[in-house]
Amino acid sequence: MSVTSLDKDLDHLTLTLVADFAAPAERVWRLWSDPRQLERWWGPPSYPATVEEHDLTPGGDVTYFMTGPQGEKYRGWWRVATVDAPRSLEFTDGFADEDGVPNAAMPTTANRVTLTERDGGTRMELRSVFDTKEQMDQLMTMGMDEGMREAAGQMDALLAAD
Repeated sequence: MSVTSLDKDLDHLTLTLVADFAAPAERVWRLWSDPRQLERWWGPPSYPATVEEHDLTPGGDVTYFMTGPQGEKYRGWWRVATVDAPRSLEFTDGFADEDGVPNAAMPTTANRVTLTERDGGTRMELRSVFDTKEQMDQLMTMGMDEGMREAAGQMDALLAAD
C-alpha cells in the first residue's frame, strides 16, 4: 500500500493523507479526473462508489453514491473550487439525502489534493479541513480516517494495471 501517513491534527482541524506512487503525476491525476477511475477507488472496498456527475472545473459539481454491503446507498457531492491539472484540486465534500440534495445537517470538509513529482514517482497529499472540532469528531466516529486510508489503498492496483 502506498499510503505512507495519515495524520489527525486536532489543533488545526485537519486530516492529512500522504501516499507515494511509482507513477507520474499525469497518471495519478487521471484517478481523479476520469469518473470511471474515480469510482474504482473513491470509498472503501466494502462501499464502492458510483459517480453520477463529474464536472471537474471551478464551480463544477461531482455527485456520487456509495453502496454498502447490504445494498444501502449513501450519497455525497463535491463542489469544485480550483483545478490546476495535474498538480492540484480543491473541493468541498459533503453528504446528500436520498434525492442527491446536499444535507445541510451534516458536516462538510474543505479538501485540497496536491500531486508533486518525487523520487521518480508522485507524492499525493489529500488534506481535509473541518469547520469545528465537533464536526471532526463526528466524521472520525463515522470512520472517515480509516475509510480514507482504505480508499486510497486501492489506487495502487489501478496504477499498476496500466
